[in-house]
Amino acid sequence: MDFSPIIQQVFNALWYLIPLAILAGILKSPWFKGIAGEFLVNTAARRFLPKDEYHLIKDVTLQTDDGTTQIDHIIVSRYGVFVIETKNMKGWIFGSANQRTWTQKIYKHTNKFQNPLHQNYKHIKTLEVLLDIPATAIHSLVVFVGDSTFKTDMPDNVTYAGGYIRHIKSRCEVVLSQADVEAVTAQIEQLRLQQGLTTNRQHVRHLSQKKALSPPSTPQCPKCPKCGDAMLLRTARKGKSAGSEVWGCATFPACRGVVK
Repeated sequence: MDFSPIIQQVFNALWYLIPLAILAGILKSPWFKGIAGEFLVNTAARRFLPKDEYHLIKDVTLQTDDGTTQIDHIIVSRYGVFVIETKNMKGWIFGSANQRTWTQKIYKHTNKFQNPLHQNYKHIKTLEVLLDIPATAIHSLVVFVGDSTFKTDMPDNVTYAGGYIRHIKSRCEVVLSQADVEAVTAQIEQLRLQQGLTTNRQHVRHLSQKKALSPPSTPQCPKCPKCGDAMLLRTARKGKSAGSEVWGCATFPACRGVVK
């Protein structure tokens, strides 16, 4: 029996599902989430930061001794150079300034990701080497966009989308002259690698090689003995263990599981 006519009829009736499935896959991809997050940050900067005071430079790839480093956004002003790392994530976010990895929790699913402050540290150090300005004039800033909620106290320089504008405007001390601002902006534009697929591929290749050469990671945290959830490293404030580090359940105060 020839099924070709039946297959053709089904295809004619449901062909539109194919591009919809492709579109859904693109919208859920990390690449699109990154693009969307950077777009929101760019839009907020252009709308709420005066152009004559704050100069936005986006998607900057710089050459380093061991390859390249890619910076989402740099904002240059008389109040300092703000180096921005963007994260488009959802769910609950757990972390602290000194932890190597942070935790993302979506219902029962737990995911570990690199501490974005540590990720931005290399960007900061690269600019310190390349720019002829004091290191104290370069500020690290992490911006979360998307439907995410901080479940632990975050440093002041880790904000939600709108909060990063307030953080930048809160710095009122002039640390660079107008001539410095123009020189720094021109220098970044001169040093950045040309935007395009070739530069992006080189950066991705560098990250892949770096990951392949890095030693195998060890488990970062134990499971909670009470509820089985992930745990976070905390400093005990009370009791006999005051001042020492302990593992506490990430869902505290809902669960008070502790491991020394």
